[in-house]
Amino acid sequence: MSDKTVEQIAHNRRASRLRLVRQLHFWVAVFVAPSLMLFALTGMLQLFKLHEAEGGYRPLPVIEKLGQVHIHQTYALRPVRARLPEPAAPVAAAPARPEPEEKAAPLGETLVKWTFLLIAAGMAVSSVLGVWMALSNTRQRRLTLILLAAGTVLPVIVLAL
Repeated sequence: MSDKTVEQIAHNRRASRLRLVRQLHFWVAVFVAPSLMLFALTGMLQLFKLHEAEGGYRPLPVIEKLGQVHIHQTYALRPVRARLPEPAAPVAAAPARPEPEEKAAPLGETLVKWTFLLIAAGMAVSSVLGVWMALSNTRQRRLTLILLAAGTVLPVIVLAL
């Protein structure tokens, strides 16, 4: 065999391996895209604690439940914590303490939150664009739809158990 033939065979093997890796990447990406979008969106809500009731703010139940999916892998409202009953009559009135003022978050913490918000939004947009590109691939449309449906339905079924 000539040197060119050996080089051509090695090149063909590398090209075949790369095609296989691209195909596996395509299948895995389509399957995990729905969950990736969910976690990116719920992560954005959690960065600013929009899934938690605080002060006069009450999140919508669906936002609270999605926060529980992200944190505790369950789609349910967090149980309300029981408060201890207050004593009937205090023995001696303690001096009233002023309410502590809410301090602004340090600049570094704020910058990290906004950076992660941008990253999570980028992940969600990238996933949507990836699904759109995958669905534009007419050769594998049926398989793409099956993987996308499985990646959407499987987590929902598992959460319902």
